[in-house]
Amino acid sequence: MDLTVVAYVIYLVISIGLTVWVARTLSRNGRVFIGDVLQGNEKLADAVNHLLVVGFYLVNIGFVTLYLRSGETILDARGLFEALSVKIGVVLLLLGVMHLGNVWVLNKMRRRGIMERHQTPPVVPQAWTTPAGA
Repeated sequence: MDLTVVAYVIYLVISIGLTVWVARTLSRNGRVFIGDVLQGNEKLADAVNHLLVVGFYLVNIGFVTLYLRSGETILDARGLFEALSVKIGVVLLLLGVMHLGNVWVLNKMRRRGIMERHQTPPVVPQAWTTPAGA
């Protein structure tokens, strides 16, 4: 069997495995954060969390498959490891950028929600008072 095909198989197994692991980790741990962003609306938090996971899978697995093709023929074990290290490294960087992007957007949403909560008075005004000295 050609070593290029072996590299493809190893790359797909590792990259898709990493994508699934990261998506599950982000989904499990991000649910609390999304719940806070959405002010405790659990059903909406679960729906948004699920949509983010699906989008995460689509973008990352789409990239992994597009990045599969290699322009060079792999002839030996050294070439195999070098090709895999570059490809898997790029996938890891993409996973990290996607994660940071999600956290950045959710943090902006969370801050906006906190600001809105602080701008509304805790109770409706009961009556008006006349200004002092009038």
